[in-house]
Amino acid sequence: MENRIKVVLVDKKRTNKWLSEQLGCAPTTVSKWCTNVSQPPMETFVKIAELLEVDINELVRLERKSQ
Repeated sequence: MENRIKVVLVDKKRTNKWLSEQLGCAPTTVSKWCTNVSQPPMETFVKIAELLEVDINELVRLERKSQ
């Protein structure tokens, strides 16, 4: 799985710093999410979707294996 948090932040003209402040977490944590080094817990994905006013499906991209 990979996320699209960085793409949606840019679309919404928001920064990593803004998101980290809204969630009460470290900016380095948000940076790791934005570069797909790590993934937030699902409940955090829900909060991010609410903050950015998008459907959670816009934040998550499931990788499908080609057959």
